[in-house]
Amino acid sequence: LEEGEKHQEMGTSSVLIVGGSGYIGRRLVKASLALGHPTYILQRREIGLDIEKIEILLDFKQQGARLVEASFSDHRSLVDAVKLVDVVVCAVSGVHHRGHSTLMQLKLVDAIKEAGNIK
Repeated sequence: LEEGEKHQEMGTSSVLIVGGSGYIGRRLVKASLALGHPTYILQRREIGLDIEKIEILLDFKQQGARLVEASFSDHRSLVDAVKLVDVVVCAVSGVHHRGHSTLMQLKLVDAIKEAGNIK
């Protein structure tokens, strides 16, 4: 069985959370892990050396989350990240991106369409 099929048999879905180090995203990651879902967090290259965000991501990794490096400016990396999971949740804030969050989310939607595996 493929990885996704195994999770479906067990009643769980693998989940990719975009924005997992943010205010809402952190809570989504905690809930997903607590419910036993294989949880992936998109580690965006754009966070650079934001120590607080890196510490949050590393803490989640210790709790069992998988970090997946990708970038909104690299379509192939987004498609590859999406192909790992059954469900994608985007919790990216528009505050830091000066209104570009909608355009970034459209890039994520394009990657989901191309991957073709999301519920």
